[in-house]
Amino acid sequence: MIANVQVLLFLVLSLILLGIELWALLDAARRPAGAFTYAGKRTKRFWVLLTGAGALVGFIAIPPPLGLGIFGTFAMFVAVVPAGVYLADVRPEVRSYGGGRRGPQGGGW
Repeated sequence: MIANVQVLLFLVLSLILLGIELWALLDAARRPAGAFTYAGKRTKRFWVLLTGAGALVGFIAIPPPLGLGIFGTFAMFVAVVPAGVYLADVRPEVRSYGGGRRGPQGGGW
């Protein structure tokens, strides 16, 4: 019974990590290329390829019964690192490019 709980928790954790990787990939893909150079970061192509590779490794590393579990646990955690760097460092900088569609700042009407 404990083994079944461990497998289930590990599966849920791997799906959460894959979700983070896909979030970073989709966000990087939808940002304009000029936003990255404007923010002084690496190119859009770099971030899309890096987060895409991380999402691919994360997808392949999903353990059975949903995935193949080829690369193992360590690769699953390494694959989420580029997504974390993008979401924590790059995304806040490129979001401010072009003003965006954000509402009024500071609350109020």
